[in-house]
Amino acid sequence: MASEAAPLEPQTTEAEADRRDFILILTGAMAAGGAAAVAWPLIDQMEPASDVLAAGSPVTVDISKLSAGQQIVVLWRSNPIFVVRRTPQMLAELTKPSLLNRLRDPDSKVKQQPSYAQNWSRALKPEYLVLVGVCTHLGCVPGFQPAPGSVSPDWPGGWLCPCHGSKYDLAGRVFQSVPAPYNLPVPPYDYESDTQLVVGRNPPNETFAISDVVTI
Repeated sequence: MASEAAPLEPQTTEAEADRRDFILILTGAMAAGGAAAVAWPLIDQMEPASDVLAAGSPVTVDISKLSAGQQIVVLWRSNPIFVVRRTPQMLAELTKPSLLNRLRDPDSKVKQQPSYAQNWSRALKPEYLVLVGVCTHLGCVPGFQPAPGSVSPDWPGGWLCPCHGSKYDLAGRVFQSVPAPYNLPVPPYDYESDTQLVVGRNPPNETFAISDVVTI
């Protein structure tokens, strides 16, 4: 849709650039209450500069300081994006039959991800998971609950939606018998380097768009 051109802005300072590259670091397991229970419009109030988000402009994320087992949340196209550095133990859990039998779409057959993430880890690099952090039921922001047993005795780690109880594993795959119908979407993304993740840009020769997913 056409819109009026925005007035020219002054040259961006280094401090302003840092603010535009806003990263909200979530350490450890987030409880289902508190911050995790706040619907995502609250996160929207903390978004970086509008020119970064306009028209889905790619957002570069420094993952060099992301610890194993930790999640960070960035904003892209006004959506929270989960970036998780998974441990070997987390990755090992993803292929266990005892988990796969509890998932609605364990093989990611529904198009909730680009082709380069339609694999057992739902990622370009298994260690790093990138997801759109919006529940596929009614759009709340699921809370990160990575610790096994933290939600229930058989909880393998993943995300719990505070609004209606939908659950996702550590690949963003939805469990059976919850309100959410689909896995969490994987956005287009690529790597600028080993420490620079670019959300909103595909790898070369890939054309995936977030509008291609079944739901967001």
